[in-house]
Amino acid sequence: MRETRQKLIELLGEYPKSNNITAQLIKTEKRKNYILESLILQLNEEESVPAYFAKPINQKEPLATVIFNHSHGGNFDQGKEELLESSSYLQSPPFVEAITDLGFAVGSIDMWGFNERKGKLESELVKEMLLEGRALWGMRIFDNISFLDYLVKRPDVDKSRIATIGMSMGGLMSWWLAALDERIKVTVDIAAQVHIETLKQKRGLDHHGYYYYVPGFLKQFSTLLVQSLIAPRYRLSLTGKDDRMCPIEGAILLEEQLGTIYESFHAKDNWEGCIVTGGHQETKEMRKRWESFLQKHL
Repeated sequence: MRETRQKLIELLGEYPKSNNITAQLIKTEKRKNYILESLILQLNEEESVPAYFAKPINQKEPLATVIFNHSHGGNFDQGKEELLESSSYLQSPPFVEAITDLGFAVGSIDMWGFNERKGKLESELVKEMLLEGRALWGMRIFDNISFLDYLVKRPDVDKSRIATIGMSMGGLMSWWLAALDERIKVTVDIAAQVHIETLKQKRGLDHHGYYYYVPGFLKQFSTLLVQSLIAPRYRLSLTGKDDRMCPIEGAILLEEQLGTIYESFHAKDNWEGCIVTGGHQETKEMRKRWESFLQKHL
């Protein structure tokens, strides 16, 4: 597994990781049931990374902590604000309230090209990084790995109880991050069970932005191989049966194959692949399922 992870990291391209990850606290706010920190992080050597960290009030520390990965949706103004404000395809209350109400802390960053980092168009970032032998998807993943490096050094974070969650692009980030970093104990992805081979076969590649495509990926890897790196750790994958961005045939195939892989680890109950009513969205049923999953396993 270690060798496979290393090869995958190499495929994602070079990353100018900061030699000294630092954090500047911009503001602390006391909200309804949680404390919110606005931060500027130095995760890489190219640009600073705006972030949020929220924790419930009057909870014993250190806290189990969730990395929330924001979605894409073509809404480059939003980014990490999705943690606080939600989106039309997400349930209420926003994730910051839902997660802190469970007694967990939660953190989120603006990914490259979003919100406070949207100085360059995503299309420009893709081209620029390809010219430099990098992949935008890799750069976004590596930032989140560095964000995890920062989180586990915080005294109020329980580094043995880290989860990651997100929808759509955020869900893709969840399972990629967990595959590459064993510090993730629990993974939840919503509307992101994309079997890239099925997507290609069904001519659905244009349903996803250019950011997601990594040169040479299918020559050396497969969707299943990446996701198998999460086993035997806890994972919940929630897919709407009518989600065109996650072809149902691919989701079913992954559910079956991952079930076999988890069984080989004698950890069958650690994997839940749920195909439920809905499209490319978080439904009320999905919200209830992931809240229960985090409560049980984190």
